[in-house]
Amino acid sequence: MTLLAARTNGVTLHYHLSGSADAPPLVLINSLGTDLRIWEGVANELARTFRVIRYDKRGHGLSETPVSPWSIADFVDDLAGLLGHLRIDRVSVCGLSVGGMIAQELALRDPGRIDRLILCDTAHRIGTDAMWNERIETVRNSGLASIADTVLERWFAPGYQDREAALWDLWRRMLLQTPAEGYAATCGAIRDADYTSRLAELALPVRCICGEEDRATPPELMEEMASLLPHATLNLIRGAGHLPCIEHPDELAALIYEFLQED
Repeated sequence: MTLLAARTNGVTLHYHLSGSADAPPLVLINSLGTDLRIWEGVANELARTFRVIRYDKRGHGLSETPVSPWSIADFVDDLAGLLGHLRIDRVSVCGLSVGGMIAQELALRDPGRIDRLILCDTAHRIGTDAMWNERIETVRNSGLASIADTVLERWFAPGYQDREAALWDLWRRMLLQTPAEGYAATCGAIRDADYTSRLAELALPVRCICGEEDRATPPELMEEMASLLPHATLNLIRGAGHLPCIEHPDELAALIYEFLQED
């Protein structure tokens, strides 16, 4: 993999491109505590038809961790700068978890820039202030290792650890390599984000996708979000938790492809 980086909005972002440069562009935005590698299987499928852009958001992967606090708007400024660096004016966006919040904010801010929107295992509001404040305090005081096992249990459907013990260890290591301050600051951004009253403004087509076994943003929460969107459909992926891009990449890629090919 060739290392690619862009300096934008005062932050150095690591990104990856796949697919033809002339193909329709699609951005994949990863979740809290993960990096662009979670999209590998999905990107491999979709790069046959689309120009797939993956990147490590601030505070994750190889990207920079600037001084906090941050807001979801800061993540959107980063992405807008990356798209400007790549000279991409119009794009489809798929965001997972906090990536879905970034996608919502971008679409609300600049709807003319978005072709189609895919919201994967995310919500208009995730968790409570008390929950996020407790997690932020724990991570800052005790590090990510103190919550790693609990987080991974919410990432995957029951039985994944037994079936894929070696991969489980790799994903756990990915989480532990996330900068603790990057994780904590992103928790703060999620805590402060609430799109409940604004989603009715989004007139563009939206596909919502959720792992049926997701315990972080469960199907009923995504059903609520879909009901707030004027033009949304919801698909569930059986046997998947919060990260269907890892557990069922082919099925997720097929749902995204079908949606982006619709008239």
